[in-house]
Amino acid sequence: MARPNTRLRRAIALTAAALALTALGGSPAWAGSAHADPAGDDVLTPQTRLYVNPDSSTAEAARDLRGQAKKDALALSTVPSATWFTGGTPAEVKHDVRALVGRTGRTVPVLVAYDIPFRDCALYSAGGAADVAAYKAWIDGFAAGIGNRDAVVVLEPDGLGIIPWYTAIDGSLEHCQPPEYDPATTTRDAAAERFEMLNYAVDRLKKQPNAKVYLDGTGPYWLAVGDTADRLVKAGVQRADGFFLNVSNYEYTENNVTYGTWVSKCIAYATKVSPGDFVGCGNQYWSGGPANDWTGQVLTNQGIWSPTATDPLLNTAGIESRYDQALGDVQPSTHFVVDTSRNGQGPWAAPAGVYSDAETWCNPPGRGLGLRPTTDTKNSLVDALLWIKVPGESDGQCYRGTGGPTDPERGIVDPAAGQWFSAQARELITLALPTFSTPNAHWPGWPTWPSQGWHGRASWPSWLTHLGGGRG
Repeated sequence: MARPNTRLRRAIALTAAALALTALGGSPAWAGSAHADPAGDDVLTPQTRLYVNPDSSTAEAARDLRGQAKKDALALSTVPSATWFTGGTPAEVKHDVRALVGRTGRTVPVLVAYDIPFRDCALYSAGGAADVAAYKAWIDGFAAGIGNRDAVVVLEPDGLGIIPWYTAIDGSLEHCQPPEYDPATTTRDAAAERFEMLNYAVDRLKKQPNAKVYLDGTGPYWLAVGDTADRLVKAGVQRADGFFLNVSNYEYTENNVTYGTWVSKCIAYATKVSPGDFVGCGNQYWSGGPANDWTGQVLTNQGIWSPTATDPLLNTAGIESRYDQALGDVQPSTHFVVDTSRNGQGPWAAPAGVYSDAETWCNPPGRGLGLRPTTDTKNSLVDALLWIKVPGESDGQCYRGTGGPTDPERGIVDPAAGQWFSAQARELITLALPTFSTPNAHWPGWPTWPSQGWHGRASWPSWLTHLGGGRG
């Protein structure tokens, strides 16, 4: 789930020798301001309390654990995390969604709809509805289950990042090429079907008056900005509430906010300024622009992006000046949310030359919990920071280009995707940034939030406010 495509892997390989770790907590990731209006409803406001599910998969895992592993699962179960719906009949998903939203009280649940046909290109998180008709019926049931209740819907992680038989905006045919969808042997257009289903899901879910719906925006070290923006528009993002980033991934929150802001600006540019010119959007794989005389390179994800970074592999001044020049007075308006469940330490830098495919997205070692879920982001484009991927649940059985069956980086057989991974949960808690504290005995079900802010800095991170111009 949520892994880079082969085109991105090639870009990473070309720049691997240049990757350099940088200290956390530098200049703001964006020097300007994004003047989008706050969300036009009262589902997600700075005062919103997110729902903590007492019957979450984390709480369920804790029942079968002992010792420190049980304590870890119980502690993690106190933090608002998403509830995933991954199958069942339309009637069953309607029942399950209705049962959940019916007990949330004055809090807002985060629901993940994850049943698109041929999801994850039949890899670690394979599954999904049988066909287009079955998926539409499933979405009908999901939406009916929400009814009039408040809910945030994360619609199909990887749904736009991994599309069967899809040709990207640069003309390349992507790696997901299932033989049963082969255009040479079937009349089905798998890519067109994917967009048909997502558009249907957006429209159906938005019939529920209090549903906030977000589409897959991949992340800052996956698709290029223009490619993501193009796919989002084709999937109906302008009728949804926005897009989500970093699900089941580990990229720094700062870089996600920068990337998401660029995607929002690209959508504004390619729909209002130069319709259809998504290729013309500045992106993370070439940092040229007016500010650096159009001399660019691939940005690294091994540090915090900033327009004032001294390392050219982290400096975004060229890209940002490119958007300033292209947009003029046009302002971005497409909102987004960021998954911060496991990005406290940022992405893993795999040892050079060891693995043919390091699978840096798959149970990487030495990662930590990230910033806690909140809707008070102080940023007009960022509706929320959420824990969408449930921390402590495995990404899959990672072989890193070897024959397996063990994960060579860990020396064990990793649990299957979605299964509880006690060793990883321990790592995430131990290495959390900000520090993860124990549950508050006075308020059962709610954590005691640490007094330290992002990366140990006091109070709310100033870079997030600078990125969006403030909110609320």
